[in-house]
Amino acid sequence: MKAIDPHIHMVSRTTDDYLKMAISGIHTVAEPAFWAGFDRSSSDCFRDYFHQLTVVEPARAARFGIKHYCWIGLNSKESEDLKLAEDVLAFMPEFLDRPTALGIGEIGLNKNSRNEIAVLEKQLAMAVERNELILIHTPHLEDKLKGTRIIMDMIRSEPRIDPGRVLIDHAEEHTIGEIKDNGFWFGLTLYPNSKGSPERAIDAVEIYGTDRICINSSADWSVSDPLSILKCANEMRRRGHSEQSVSKVFYDNPKSFLGQCPKFQAN
Repeated sequence: MKAIDPHIHMVSRTTDDYLKMAISGIHTVAEPAFWAGFDRSSSDCFRDYFHQLTVVEPARAARFGIKHYCWIGLNSKESEDLKLAEDVLAFMPEFLDRPTALGIGEIGLNKNSRNEIAVLEKQLAMAVERNELILIHTPHLEDKLKGTRIIMDMIRSEPRIDPGRVLIDHAEEHTIGEIKDNGFWFGLTLYPNSKGSPERAIDAVEIYGTDRICINSSADWSVSDPLSILKCANEMRRRGHSEQSVSKVFYDNPKSFLGQCPKFQAN
């Protein structure tokens, strides 16, 4: 089968992972800008990172026949430093203009703090000004529902943002319903321990249906699996869902959402 991983951090993965993905049917990926596992010391670190996302990684992926796209944004964990945020946001448009950048992300909240909210507001304003797609990161664990509601309220207060051009990621059972009811796309992350499993993801598909859902691996530098979306597709197939439904969830849906950016062309 063909599949698209709409959220994976390939800067953290080896070339062996690219080969495994390519021979297994994952020929298109989208990589959001995210936290590196440590706080960066200056805005210059982000400039180098955005260069890696828009120049280095697409070339590395192309060696294996994989199309690599990215998102540009300041992650919520490093949004606490308002001076750093100001400096990074000043040069983000330069990288958003690059041919493989699909929009602004992953942006959102981590601890639902005042500074995080202020920086998110500025990045949402940039998305409106530039008519960019938006990829949202929601807080983990106990702050997820509160943070998701804050984010949705912020977006809904800006009438120029179409919810159909926003994907709210790392959704869980207690947030999916509200996200869908407000017209957003939602993402389920197959990440051991802190996010979800193939079984939980397909439970959600069976409860909420196959519309406006994207399932991703979010594979990065921690315990994670770049082939997890294929294992999840197999779980869906094992439960008796049709190949058409499986393809919709793991290929057609991410293609439809990401394809709202004219730069995107899936393999």
